[in-house]
Amino acid sequence: MAVYVGASRRAALLPRAGRPRAVAVDPPATHRRAQPRTVRAGRRTSRIGLALGAIAIAFALGLFSLAQTIRVSATSYDIDQLIYERDRMTADEQQLRSDLSRLGSEPALRKEAFDLGLSQLGDPLVVPAR
Repeated sequence: MAVYVGASRRAALLPRAGRPRAVAVDPPATHRRAQPRTVRAGRRTSRIGLALGAIAIAFALGLFSLAQTIRVSATSYDIDQLIYERDRMTADEQQLRSDLSRLGSEPALRKEAFDLGLSQLGDPLVVPAR
């Protein structure tokens, strides 16, 4: 290492010779107080945070919409099942009414009695009173 006459070590924190020193000028207090706190501190809002927040809100709204759509579909399915059940019960009721009217008539009763081994009654026998 070579040493020159008159050379001295420079401190890292001191400004270099040849460059003018930047003097910090404090703005007037009224101007400084008029600015928002984040601007005075040199902080800005992060656009990434805003984008992530917007994505999260859009995702939540999408899930809400999907849940509503599924609920409407399930309700529609239940309504269709109830209509089918009502139609089936109406058909069963009509079948039972027709069976009752058919089986309740005199010829149907006579035939059923003959099938069970019963015969038609003869002339009535009158017993005199004593």
